Amino acid sequence: MRKLMIVGAGSGVGLALTKSLLDTHELWTTSNRSEVELSTHHFRWNAASEDFPTDMLPDSLDGLVYCPGSIRLEPFQKLKLDAFREDLELNLIGAVRAMQAALPALKAGTRPAAVFFSTVAVSTGMPMHASIASAKGAVEGLTRSLAAELAPSIRVNAIAPSLTATPLAARLLRSERQQEAAARRHPLDRIGQPDDIAEAARFLLSEQADWITGEVLAVDGGMGSLRRFS
Repeated sequence: MRKLMIVGAGSGVGLALTKSLLDTHELWTTSNRSEVELSTHHFRWNAASEDFPTDMLPDSLDGLVYCPGSIRLEPFQKLKLDAFREDLELNLIGAVRAMQAALPALKAGTRPAAVFFSTVAVSTGMPMHASIASAKGAVEGLTRSLAAELAPSIRVNAIAPSLTATPLAARLLRSERQQEAAARRHPLDRIGQPDDIAEAARFLLSEQADWITGEVLAVDGGMGSLRRFS
């Protein structure tokens, strides 16, 4: 049974991915909460501010997924430098902490892979996304750099979603009107669901993706590459 670590398994995409892998993998999971209702090796970790507790990891891992993220939408002129620092700390530095902690176990794993998360706002300029797009752009740089450095032993890829119906995005989707407007902005005429993104992560972790590394996979309902004529 393959061994995976999922950071940020308490909600959203991380929770959906954990549930989809429970029956086929042995899982180590983290969240900000001490306990989650999952049959995993779970421990609490604040990815934005704490050193990773390396003593909680097994000797070998076949995969790592780093799910924590933020959605900060504010006009550039109103953003404080602390906002950029906070987004970088959670999205980039947290991923670095997790990857550095897990690297010895990954090197001991079988055909291991790592998956990070970006956003469609990196490749498609969007207003009020300066802070989060900057942080996720750094994650894409980390993804490609690690993919080159760790090849051929460890594959490293990222997923770039568009708006997804997770607790993180709840304030953007509070009303039916907001949900309908968000859906219309996507060529596939709906917003993403956690399972949409989780299935992409599951594929990138699997042996079916064994010849894929250094890629940023768009799972965005066509938002980043298509325009429909109205």
